[in-house]
Amino acid sequence: MFGKEKKEKRFVVKEEQSLGIGVFDALYIVVDTRTGVNYLMTARDGVNGITPLLDSDGKVVVDK
Repeated sequence: MFGKEKKEKRFVVKEEQSLGIGVFDALYIVVDTRTGVNYLMTARDGVNGITPLLDSDGKVVVDK
């Protein structure tokens, strides 16, 4: 609209994948653009979940 600055999106989808096995309709990796923290998000029939994405050492994945 007029007089408003365009805000940068805080969360962006970095990757998405459909497993097609009936457990989840879709998996997403979502990144917080302010902190760089990656989250794993699941979606199925209106039931969603989200958790920080961990690396092989159990540390939270952070994009620089």
